[in-house]
Amino acid sequence: MTAKPPLTILLAAPRGFCAGVDRAIQIVEVALERYGAPVYVRHEIVHNRFVVESLEAKGAVFVDELDEVPDGVPVVFSAHGVPKAVPAEAERRGLFYLDATCPLVSKVHREAERRHAEGRQVILIGHAGHPEVVGTMGQLPPGAVVLVETVEDVARIEVEDPGNLAFATQTTLSVDETAGILAALQERFPAISSPRKEDICYATTNRQQAVKAIAPTVDAVLVLGAPNSSNSKRLVEVAKNGGCTRAQLVQRAADIDWTALSDIRRLGITAGASAPEVLVEEVIAAAKERFEVSVEQVRTATEDVVFKLPKALTEEDGASRKVGADA
Repeated sequence: MTAKPPLTILLAAPRGFCAGVDRAIQIVEVALERYGAPVYVRHEIVHNRFVVESLEAKGAVFVDELDEVPDGVPVVFSAHGVPKAVPAEAERRGLFYLDATCPLVSKVHREAERRHAEGRQVILIGHAGHPEVVGTMGQLPPGAVVLVETVEDVARIEVEDPGNLAFATQTTLSVDETAGILAALQERFPAISSPRKEDICYATTNRQQAVKAIAPTVDAVLVLGAPNSSNSKRLVEVAKNGGCTRAQLVQRAADIDWTALSDIRRLGITAGASAPEVLVEEVIAAAKERFEVSVEQVRTATEDVVFKLPKALTEEDGASRKVGADA
């Protein structure tokens, strides 16, 4: 038998589930245990097909809009957040709903509301059409939020009063890319007001820093995540910018072209914030079928953040309550 070639795998840490994703998945699971199937979920609870299909197997039903939710069943709003019109419609219909919006996204919502109440127009740095951006813009009346996606957009946008602006950001952006956009905003609008705290979430920042630590030292980087996951796609960009041009996004081990990686001897692996650790383990197992593998973990931060479940899932009278992300 031909000996397997050696491969050193560097596991980025932190990686995978963040506290907001973990909370959102728990909300669906506990709701299923407490109220029984089906539990409806508006949009993917998090951007990962493995997670969605696992919840579907337990009795969750995923829909695009509330008009697909029948009366008399619980409905959960995804971790990305929703426009205010969505809970308003749920209340109009008398639906029992649970809001699984990540508390860090809810923080951005509240900050945007405060700025609007101060009379400021809000400039949101984010990606058009992403559920989180749709949800944040939907907290305020039309025209109150101006979306900026690139540095080039900064020069083109029109605002009501250049001296009365505030900015906010999507929580899952590239830290470095956002810094460039923000610099351009501050140059054009020197009086623009900043959030009280950084909007890009701790988990996004930590995962990007971990990838930066391994990217220059490996031949290739695999990022476990979904193609519609913003934070996962940003990890690929960060790896490439950090010195590893052979960085790619994969959903499962079965998606990997191992032939194209046959020459590598050092492989970096990470996972987006909505990708479970079992997918990382799956990739390592697939690598061991082809290489003599040694695994090293490269940790750049330790996370201990935990977000509480909504009170409706922890109180005895929860079935009669409607709760929001701040519960």
